[in-house]
Amino acid sequence: MNPDDLARIGAGFSDPALGSQAVFRAALQALSHPGRLVDVTHDAQVPTRGHAAAAALLLALLDPDCGLWLSPSLVGSDAAAWLRFHSGCALVAEPDKAQFAWVAASDPIPSLQSFASGTDAAPDQSTTCVLDVPALAVGDVDADAWRLEGPGIRDACRLKVGGLAPAAAEALVAQRAASHAAFPRGVDLFLATERQIVGLPRTTRIALGA
Repeated sequence: MNPDDLARIGAGFSDPALGSQAVFRAALQALSHPGRLVDVTHDAQVPTRGHAAAAALLLALLDPDCGLWLSPSLVGSDAAAWLRFHSGCALVAEPDKAQFAWVAASDPIPSLQSFASGTDAAPDQSTTCVLDVPALAVGDVDADAWRLEGPGIRDACRLKVGGLAPAAAEALVAQRAASHAAFPRGVDLFLATERQIVGLPRTTRIALGA
């Protein structure tokens, strides 16, 4: 990376320790309460490509021992350079070699089966996937809303994922349902808008329009 490239990279958290801790707490809250909209508050100068909440989330989670897979429009963008510079992570070309993955809203969502799902003895050795989506809303009961059930949810809740193509939503939900048979193996998901995230751990069951 030459000096001109470095000069164009925005700053990370002004206080790396406190900034990471604040975003990490938001991530834990989202995973502990699936379907809840959680604000991601930070002061990082996030890249222009990809959603700001996703960039801040990954900045807090990544370290030099992590492999990161990026969807096509993110690979050669300022997002890749920004995360590599501030976290020291390595970019990997194969999804199943990644501890984390980031999919831009404009890119197709890969099959969840293409990511690492861990093993029965070490289910934590799986990929955590961050998906950018145009909009999220809770409590919407129209036909396209997702019904969520599982640990951390009282009875059920409904999540509206705006801007996701019906075919992509159907495929994602079907893949999640199929993966439940392999529990405790599986892929944990975060959905991210510009300012908020929703956690969908592998224990969360998703149904469309139910």
